[in-house]
Amino acid sequence: MSKKTTQKDFTFEEGLEKLESIVEEMESGELKLDELVKRYEAGSKLLAQCDKRIAEAEAKIEILQNKNAEDPEFENFDPDD
Repeated sequence: MSKKTTQKDFTFEEGLEKLESIVEEMESGELKLDELVKRYEAGSKLLAQCDKRIAEAEAKIEILQNKNAEDPEFENFDPDD
């Protein structure tokens, strides 16, 4: 990547795909210890980001489920509130 990409730039699907790639690399047996540690650290950060995205989606679904089905009113969901 030419520019440094932060964890927040990843969608859930992109993060999951990258996480799967990291796991495959680690399971290959071809990485040296220092590279394994770097991949583990990157994977841990991606996992935390994916967990956060899931929690945000669950919270939004909970908001939608609690709305009155006869007269739905939708509000903007901000996970940082």
